[in-house]
Amino acid sequence: MPSTHNKNDKPWDTEDVDKWKVDTFTPTDNVAGAFAEESSFAVLFPKYREVYLKQAWPLVTRALDKQHIACTLDLIEGCMTVKTTRKTYDPAAILKARDVIKLLSRSVPAPQAVKMMEDGVAADIIKIRNLVRNKERFVKRRQRILGPNGSTLKALELLTQCYILVQGNTVSAMGSYKGLKEVRRVVQDCMANIHPIYHIKELMIKRELMKDPGLANENWERFLPHFKKRTLSKRRKPLNVTDKSKKTYTPFPPPQEKSKIDLQIESGEYFLGKQAKERAAKEQREEKHRAKQAEKRLKRQQEFAPPLEDLTAPKAKKKRKYDGEDPREANKKRPKPDAVAETSI
Repeated sequence: MPSTHNKNDKPWDTEDVDKWKVDTFTPTDNVAGAFAEESSFAVLFPKYREVYLKQAWPLVTRALDKQHIACTLDLIEGCMTVKTTRKTYDPAAILKARDVIKLLSRSVPAPQAVKMMEDGVAADIIKIRNLVRNKERFVKRRQRILGPNGSTLKALELLTQCYILVQGNTVSAMGSYKGLKEVRRVVQDCMANIHPIYHIKELMIKRELMKDPGLANENWERFLPHFKKRTLSKRRKPLNVTDKSKKTYTPFPPPQEKSKIDLQIESGEYFLGKQAKERAAKEQREEKHRAKQAEKRLKRQQEFAPPLEDLTAPKAKKKRKYDGEDPREANKKRPKPDAVAETSI
């Protein structure tokens, strides 16, 4: 880490020197020599991984031998073990080897898992099953991480520069610490019903803003999208809402409703015997049955009833059809009686 308390110019401190670079740990850096005690880690793996691990174990052994880490595969117990040796010089190598066997147990391919031994690569296994209670809802939200044909998962891998594998109840991720932090946030929000597409849009905008050196010291909140929740209120609304403003206020509570036993005591049914109760119930059913039959009989009779005639309505006059001349025209042409009398005299 660069020094900040002494700001005087130094001849060896030039601009081309990367002050934050972490150099590779070599055997010469381990001045103390061999470790005082042996450190070991063991991880169980499921039954279906047994065949693959048996085939890929030579590759894992060769990768760990470079850091002088011993590893064993126990197929009977279903366990993988890594431990330090007298030649191990890097204290962090055993921790990286532990992450390798963890990733192998979570169905990560062996060529990808052994990349954990490189500097600058970290791993994170996110447990997602306990974030959602309902099984069907959990399966749907886990599918959102993958997306259609794995497109959402591929976009997350490109934006975060991490390897992501969704397997069972966990999500395994490999990459830089910054990328793993973004992956964990996206996965946990997806299980909390926030779609990953919103985070993908945000990461794409940040990726473009990083290219502009003028915005390096500015706040990016004004450029990032802000999505509002569109979910309705979870409060249960009653079906029938009563208007309380019409009711007059009374300080006394309403009378208590009578229970089923109280109603039976009032009707006398409570004191009847078992046979009498059954007889009364049977009579009640028969009475309801007779009432329904009478109602159906009336409906059937209504279909055959003649329609009622309206006697108060005025009768429409029928128009006669005439073959020849219209009689109204003939009356106009006929002479008046007075004119006929004068002519006869």
